Amino acid sequence: MLKIERYTFGTGDRFSHQGRAQLQAILKAREAGIDVHPVWNKSNREHSFIKTKPDDVRAEADAAVAALGFTGAYYVDADHIGLKTVDAFIPASDFFTLDVADFVGKAAEGHAVEAFLKAVRRYTGSLSIPGIERPFELTEKTVREAAGKFLLAAQEAGRIYRHVKERKGTDNFITEVSVDETDVPQNPVELFLILAMIAEESIPVQTIAPKFTGRFNKGVDYVGNLAQFEKEFDEDLSVIAFAIREFGLPDTLKLSVHSGSDKFSIYPIINRLIKKHNAGLHVKTAGTTGLEELIGLAEAGGEGLEVVKEIYAQAHDHFAELVAPYSTVIDIDPDKLPPPKSVMDWSSSQYADALRHVESSPHYNPNFRQLLHVGFKIAAWMGKRFTDALEADEEIVGRNVTKNLFERHLLPIFA
Repeated sequence: MLKIERYTFGTGDRFSHQGRAQLQAILKAREAGIDVHPVWNKSNREHSFIKTKPDDVRAEADAAVAALGFTGAYYVDADHIGLKTVDAFIPASDFFTLDVADFVGKAAEGHAVEAFLKAVRRYTGSLSIPGIERPFELTEKTVREAAGKFLLAAQEAGRIYRHVKERKGTDNFITEVSVDETDVPQNPVELFLILAMIAEESIPVQTIAPKFTGRFNKGVDYVGNLAQFEKEFDEDLSVIAFAIREFGLPDTLKLSVHSGSDKFSIYPIINRLIKKHNAGLHVKTAGTTGLEELIGLAEAGGEGLEVVKEIYAQAHDHFAELVAPYSTVIDIDPDKLPPPKSVMDWSSSQYADALRHVESSPHYNPNFRQLLHVGFKIAAWMGKRFTDALEADEEIVGRNVTKNLFERHLLPIFA
């Protein structure tokens, strides 16, 4: 089995121009003593918007690695795929994020539920998980409720995994299972039972993305109770260690944090807890690089500044259309968005300062930032005009991308 490294960091690059800048951040982290490995991720939805293919991500990753002489392991993630979308990703990808959100909450067949009850019966009663102070009372009712929520989803993950394995071979890819797109966070018992279901499907899962408390809005900081997040993250790490031993899951199994970029307030918590548990971690980011592209273009001035002003104006005009698909992961107050006519008069620094995620800055506008985060479709509609601007201002854009990932993400999470 291909084994994942302890620390991995996912980077999305929608327009395929920042592979080297992203890898430069990884190299700087490694120079700082952090043994972290890159995973380039891009979803089917993003490919369809940008008119790219999974092969393009592989080409970008391979080119960046060759250009910078990177010698460590690296991966290309078929991000949030299902049976209907996975085939196009199989040749180019060696990391598969199995998205079974559509199957959560749907009932599995009765005989499957009974078989699962039998498989975990030895854990019913008082369940003590090392690292968690209180024991849990695991009843048949609890198991049935968890099976009602997650068993069909685990079975679907098994179908996707076996589909990939038949075409790619057992030892050639990493498997992640994503259950983060649910209405409420999983409690420790539910996560334990989800991992039991995954084990019953014989999926060699190496990263698991649960739903955490709070809001993981796109491109902005975590919103929620930090103490509750810390408790959940701590308990999830204990559950994973216990499940590895109990179910024979890969010893490389680790937590995966989705929408992980810009969650600055929880990074110290994550850093502290992965060290406490001697645990691995995968963090998935995407849109933060796209926002740094806009910042770099703004700072470059000239045509770059004009392009990003137009992107904002068009995003403002298409507000409802752009935000609708992301309604559960953004909070934008339209009254706090600057009028497009005003933005047209902004200087480079005004635009960059409003967009750059510096919470202490009086100029930072999270509403502006979130709209531009989902406004990448406008840049896609611009086509060559946007990518030509990225190429013309490659140096300043790349510098912003590298600095953001290294200083604001990799160092506080892993150092």
